[in-house]
Amino acid sequence: MKDEVTELVGEILEHAEKRRLMIGTAESCTGGLVASALTSVLGSSSVVDRAFVTYSNAAKMDTLGVDPLTLRRCGAVSGETAREMAVGAKRRSAARLVVSTTGIAGPDGGTPEKPVGFVCFGLAAPGGIVRSEQCVFDNEGREAIRQAAVKHALQMMLNALKAR
Repeated sequence: MKDEVTELVGEILEHAEKRRLMIGTAESCTGGLVASALTSVLGSSSVVDRAFVTYSNAAKMDTLGVDPLTLRRCGAVSGETAREMAVGAKRRSAARLVVSTTGIAGPDGGTPEKPVGFVCFGLAAPGGIVRSEQCVFDNEGREAIRQAAVKHALQMMLNALKAR
């Protein structure tokens, strides 16, 4: 997995640098692991602007501007919240491309509707593009879920960069 992540990061940084595009993250369940992966490569400071780790609902609201109504209506782990996290991080930074993560990494906290391994991702990209995706990763433990979420978030960023 580490080699795959390193390869994804290399491609992301290359594409972002070619486009002179700053990138950022807004993370909950991954706790900064996406940002850590992005900044593990020499030269990443030329394109990585900042990362927000907003684990609590209060942090999502205060730091990123997630609407309290969204959190009440949809929950912290939802596509709606993931989109608002990404948009908020983009508004509060120089990043023009932001990915967000919010999910249930376990070992408990899951429900039948949102089981352990359920992760929502948001993306805010140039041109007003805002979208979300959700995945249910196999419950092979907290760290495995978080690492799978990191890989998925990085792939979303790379796909957005390649689409431009």
